[in-house]
Order: sequence, then C-alpha cells, then structure tokens
Amino acid sequence: MARKADESGDRQFVRRVLIVLGLGALFILAWQLRTLLLMFFGAIVVATVFRAFGDRLEKAIGCRNGIAVALSITTILGLAVGLIALFGSHVAEQVEILRRTLPVAWHAFEARMGDLGLGDQIKHIAQSIRAPGGSSLSAFAGTVLSIGSGIADVIVVIVAGVFLATQPRFYLTGAVKLIPPAKRSLALEAVSESENALRLWLRGQLIAMVVVGLLTGLGLWALGMPSAFVLGLMAGVLEFIPFIGPILSTIPAILLALAVGPDQALWVLLLYFAVQQFEGYILTPLVQQYAVDLPGVILLFALIAFGILFGTLGVILAAPLTVVAYVLVKRLYVIEVLHTPTPIPGETKG
Repeated sequence: MARKADESGDRQFVRRVLIVLGLGALFILAWQLRTLLLMFFGAIVVATVFRAFGDRLEKAIGCRNGIAVALSITTILGLAVGLIALFGSHVAEQVEILRRTLPVAWHAFEARMGDLGLGDQIKHIAQSIRAPGGSSLSAFAGTVLSIGSGIADVIVVIVAGVFLATQPRFYLTGAVKLIPPAKRSLALEAVSESENALRLWLRGQLIAMVVVGLLTGLGLWALGMPSAFVLGLMAGVLEFIPFIGPILSTIPAILLALAVGPDQALWVLLLYFAVQQFEGYILTPLVQQYAVDLPGVILLFALIAFGILFGTLGVILAAPLTVVAYVLVKRLYVIEVLHTPTPIPGETKG
C-alpha cells in the first residue's frame, strides 16, 4: 500500500511539473507571438466596426444579417477606397510638403530656443527620444513617434476582420469549446458584454475623430497654415489614442508655425487648445450615450504599459484593449469570483 501511495504521489508530482512546464512554454510562445496576437485583436476591432454598421443596416432596410454585413463591408471599404482615389494625390502632395518643411521648422525651433538659452536642453530631449535605450518613458515616446508604419500589417488586419465579421458565430463557437462546459454560458455572456462596450466606445470615438479632424483642418486652413488638410487628418486619426494622440498631432503643426513666426505658433496652439476644450466640454457630453466610463488613471497607465510592452501597435490598440479587459475583469472576477455587484460599462446603453 505504501508503495502504491508513493507511486501515486510521484505521478501527481510529475503531472504538476508537466502542467507548470506547459504553462511556461505557452507563456513564452504567446510572448514571442505578441505582435500577431495584437493584430488578431485589431482584426476583432475591425470586425466589430463592420458588424455594428451591419446591424444598423439590418434594422434600417430590413434585410438578412448576412446581407447587411456584406453591405456594411462593401460600403466601408468602398468609401475608404473612394476617399483615397479622390484625395490621395492631394494628401500625398501635402505629406511631401510636410516632409520637406518639418526639418526646416525643427532647425528654426532649435535656433529660437538657442536664443533663449535652452538649446542644450532641447538637443538633450531630442537625443533621448531618438536613443534606442533609455528610460521606459523615453522608449514609450520613441514608440508613439513611429506611428504610421506597417501598411502590410494593416491590410492583414482588415482582411482578417472581414473573415471574422462574416462568420463570427463559427469562430466564437470554436473558441468557447476550449472552455469547460460548465463555464461556457458565462464566457459567452462576458464576450457579449465586452463586444457591446467595445461597440459603444468605437461609436463615440468615431464621432470625436471626425469632429476634431474637421475643426482642426478648417481652423488651420483659416490661419493660412501649409498642409492644413493633412494636419487635420492627422489630428482626427490620432484622436483614437487618448491623452497622447492630441499631443502628437499638435507637435508638427507648432513646428511649422514656428517657422513662420511666434505669433503664428501662438495662434495654432490656441486653435488646438480650443478644439480639445470643445471636444472635452461640449462634444463629449453630446455623445455621452455612446461613452464607456473608464477610470482615466487606468486608461493612462494602460496606454503607457501597452506602448512599452508591445510598441506602436500596443499604443494604437491600448484603449480598445483596456475597454475589453476592464469589462472582463469586472464580469469574470469582481462579479463571479468576489460576488460583488458592480456595473458593467455600456450595459445600460444601446
């Protein structure tokens, strides 16, 4: 009996060691494939956009869901291609002007700071941003400044998003089968709540991006700024990234304005400040029905953490990742494990 007990204990120990080793190997594999996993989440975000618009079309024209989603994908991609065809050459021309004038504007900025006795400090800040090492915040700054690359990755994400949007039930059923049967209904409920919160956040964010981009572009055009269209487009796109995005969109405009003169730079700075104040105090309350209430501190530190850990793609997807993670933690841990009632973001909004 003692021998059998020892053998059983040995088998139990070996089994636990193998489980630990397997989990460790799985973690290492996931870390090595972290960029791919983030791209998969990006495809989920794209699919959510397609399906949200498809649901609107289904209610509006009364067609089947599959047809509505197909119309949604065709409409959104067709609109994107049409905009590129109409304004692509104009955007490319302004981007080229921006590429040529920004270095000149930066040198003019350095010269002005040198006249004020701040030249060495500005050079030190610029070197810390360019440096491959440095502190975590300087690495994060270098990451966010490289946004704009990875066109091939974007295409892959869009194609994968199309597949996910057309057959969501197929992929969701396959994923849920990996979960123990007793917890599958809970998993489906958590996924549904996460999707609802993500849809609401994307809807509100899209409205903010369009309004901020239009106001910024028109304001810069009125001020006589070069590349006003591209700078407005940049402001709208970077609005997708909380906190950091508006700051990043302001930098090239200020540099270009400084090449003209301090007065122009002041007017441009006031324009960006006014647009952000309008977005914060007027636009946000108007779209409050689409808002997902997230603690600002959590979103800020999540943005920095994802940027340091995963690079540019982590910065871009930090906000939607935080929305989904926040809902899952509340639903699966706070409510189910701790048995503490707590509101789920977006659960009372349609």
